[in-house]
Amino acid sequence: MKQAWPISWKRRRNPHVLCDGIRPLLSAVFLLLFTACSLDSAVAEGWKAAAAKATITPPQGMWMSGYASRTHGAEGTLHDIWAKALVLEDAQGHRSVIVTLDLVGIDRQLSENVCRLLKEKHGFSRDQVALCTSHTHTGPVVGGNLAAMYFLNKTQQRMVDDYAAKLPGRVNQAVSDALAALAPATLSEGIGKATFAVNRRNNPEKEVPRLREEGKLLGPFDHDVPVLAVRDEAGRLKAILFGYACHATTLSFYQWSGDYPGFAQIDLESAHPGAIALFWAGCGADQNPLPRRTVKLSQSYGSRLAKAVNKVLAGDMPPVASELKTRYALIDLPFDTLPTRAELERQAKSDNRYEASLAKILLQQIDDGEPLSQTYPYPVEVWRLGKNLLWVTLGGEVVVDYALRLKTELGERTTWVAGYSNDVMAYIPSRRVLVEGGYEGGGAMVYYGLPSHWAPQVEKLIVDEVHRQAKALAAE
Repeated sequence: MKQAWPISWKRRRNPHVLCDGIRPLLSAVFLLLFTACSLDSAVAEGWKAAAAKATITPPQGMWMSGYASRTHGAEGTLHDIWAKALVLEDAQGHRSVIVTLDLVGIDRQLSENVCRLLKEKHGFSRDQVALCTSHTHTGPVVGGNLAAMYFLNKTQQRMVDDYAAKLPGRVNQAVSDALAALAPATLSEGIGKATFAVNRRNNPEKEVPRLREEGKLLGPFDHDVPVLAVRDEAGRLKAILFGYACHATTLSFYQWSGDYPGFAQIDLESAHPGAIALFWAGCGADQNPLPRRTVKLSQSYGSRLAKAVNKVLAGDMPPVASELKTRYALIDLPFDTLPTRAELERQAKSDNRYEASLAKILLQQIDDGEPLSQTYPYPVEVWRLGKNLLWVTLGGEVVVDYALRLKTELGERTTWVAGYSNDVMAYIPSRRVLVEGGYEGGGAMVYYGLPSHWAPQVEKLIVDEVHRQAKALAAE
């Protein structure tokens, strides 16, 4: 009778018995490891990126923006304000540039001038450019933005015009420097939290400290802090793009500054030498940093925002695959009922100087042969970075409802929504805020020089366009 040897002995005598059994398993493991390494390599090697910045601090004496109560020009500089550019290029050579500006906003004409120059100098098409402002209220009057709010003499107006004429060149300088430094990079993303934004429509400013302490703050908010990190091949941090949905209105004095976003960028660049920090404003049109009014508070909010960003940077940030798709469109956003000439003539005699000023501007427009338009060309831009990260940039002062809705519909974790981008022409209320009324619902239109409140369907039109672009990007 043949002895039955233990299986372990058989395997030692004939190693092929063992190898034949595990060879497919080992092959599968090696294949997975190779695939994972290949994917990591594609992420690491596919992107090129670089950031640069140029100062845009205005001269002293120039009129400051943000508050109708201003009575004279700037008296000093708390810290410089900047135009910053982040250029991205994916593995297929598709490029885009994000420009962040420490400004209250830009108008359509200035936006067009900047984009025209970037196309002429570098070949960027309109969908490849995102112009994002921080909405600082301690920056200058910029072009025609909020022009109906100010009553400037000829000298002051000349300073505003000169600044607007030079701004595209300063933006181009930042973009040119970034392009010159373009190099292989990795991109990663994450989301942090900062909780100092408060819904100003629902919480009286003086009561906020008590309401916060009691846990009774009301109204919607968005405390997310989206972060995009750009690192070079050696893993060194080169750029930090981050956003937050809150007005930059901590300060109201007469010194140039980027307010709390400016302090946050300073803190981040100090903590990460060699990196450039770029801030974009989220949908914070109805959100304020409260309490406010002091430099100490502005520094504190900036520090809190920077700490939120640093916490994300120190954590596990998912890589962004080297794929970039961009879309941009202007949609016809309708006004409600336009005023008649008779109504404008009555308003031109109003005791409210802002209402009277706007009426005179609109009457002059009609007299010059340009009838009032029933719609405004509103910019909507959507980019897809990697496989599923959507970055939505909307024009105007957008209320928080838009970000909350779009994140719910398109992906909480993978959708970032910026306001104050490409053209800041007015407040953009949701249907809820429009019905409720108030400053954000329509009262602010007079300061932006627009003829009427928005029509009830504006939220649907904007959201539908975002979905249309997102769907088209997903199909590419």
